[in-house]
Amino acid sequence: MQRRLFVSAGVAGAASLAVPTIWAQNLPTTPVRIVVGFAPGGGTDILARLIAQKLAPMWGQPVVVENKAGAAGMIAADYVAKQPADGTTLLMAHINSHAIAPAIMPKMSYNAETDFTPLSLVGVTPNLLICNQDQPAKTVNEVIELCRREPGKISFGSAGNGSAQHLALEMFKLAAKVSAIHVPYKGSGPMLADLIGGQINYSFDTMTAATPHVKSGKAVAIAQTRLKRAGSYPNVPTMAESGFPGFEATTWYGLVGPGKLPAAMAQRMNEDINKVLAMPDVIEKLQQNGAEDGGGSVEKFASFIQSESRKWARVVKEAGVKNEG
Repeated sequence: MQRRLFVSAGVAGAASLAVPTIWAQNLPTTPVRIVVGFAPGGGTDILARLIAQKLAPMWGQPVVVENKAGAAGMIAADYVAKQPADGTTLLMAHINSHAIAPAIMPKMSYNAETDFTPLSLVGVTPNLLICNQDQPAKTVNEVIELCRREPGKISFGSAGNGSAQHLALEMFKLAAKVSAIHVPYKGSGPMLADLIGGQINYSFDTMTAATPHVKSGKAVAIAQTRLKRAGSYPNVPTMAESGFPGFEATTWYGLVGPGKLPAAMAQRMNEDINKVLAMPDVIEKLQQNGAEDGGGSVEKFASFIQSESRKWARVVKEAGVKNEG
């Protein structure tokens, strides 16, 4: 009966029939994976799961998060770059995989610009200089004094070599003229466990990953690394306010698909991600974790990635950061 109705309705019926056909072409018809390049519990993982939960009912398909940790997010990026461009495999792209790694790695297995289709920026967060409750130094000046008293002995954890946390540490070492130990992990989750347990001393970790531990009292927020204070941390000074004008080392997250993803699908996904980012409960959770300035067009996100790549290429060159393997 439905088929007969469309056929007999003439031009109007043909237009009606075209709508669900285009709709189906613009979204995957099978479950979708959002691949995260870090272990569960880190900032990238937290935001990916938040977005996935909202996209699933909108897309009428399960949207699951899959963790492929290692190499500061590059393993996951390389994996997604090689997947079919059908929308069933997306990547929660990260400053590490798409802006820092290209500057540090002389030879990469993927091209951060051409092997991916930008969908939408999810958010930009400060990093937080944190420690556990047992550390004696709990201000920026005290941390500097500690590093100078014990040069090369105070440890700072990160989510991996070449990660945003790693480069924030390198910027700090240059600005403060101190020596410290860099301890890389396969993501913020395992790094935070060791920081809270006292195996490492400090970290410039993402606000998203650190916030639950700061709120629970297991970690102490010493300073934040955007030029402005995040609304969720009004009482934590910035590094700029702590004696380092211009110090800014952020972390950002955004969804991308494999290269050559159909333009219509990318546009539809962008629209839906923007709808998710505008949901009141999502806004609240993003703000709680210091994630700001997300959303916008596909073109805006592509331009943002390019500008970040140029910025971090300059930082890597000036700081003399090398790939540590």
